[in-house]
Parts: sequence; structure tokens; C-alpha cells
Amino acid sequence: MKEIFAGLPWWVKWIAVPVIALVVFGSVIATVVGFVIGLLFKALVFVALVGGLIYIVRKFTSNSSSRSDW
Repeated sequence: MKEIFAGLPWWVKWIAVPVIALVVFGSVIATVVGFVIGLLFKALVFVALVGGLIYIVRKFTSNSSSRSDW
């Protein structure tokens, strides 16, 4: 592999080959990045919903116990 790239100009190694790789594998890269971002968003929504549920349950249970103390 080194012999193939040894005689080529620098711009082929550092510009042309990465651009060709992005064109060929761009949809795969975009799919993986989109999946990871979607997964992180769903995890963030899950954490927010569970936190909200815990907050609501604690608020109502503390209010109901203080009412029974009267």
C-alpha cells in the first residue's frame, strides 16, 4: 500500500482520497451519526420524564402526609 501512495502527489493522499471516501461512505456515516444523536436524545427525554415523575410523586406524597398530620 505504501508503494502505491509513494509516487502520488500530496493532494491526492490528503484531499482526493478522503473526499472519495466521504462520497462512498457518506450515507453510512450520516446514518450512524443520526442514530447516535437520536439515541442520546431519547435517553435525555427518558431521564427528564423519570425525573419529572419522581418530582411529582414526591410532591404529592409529601402533601398527602402533611394533610394527614392535621
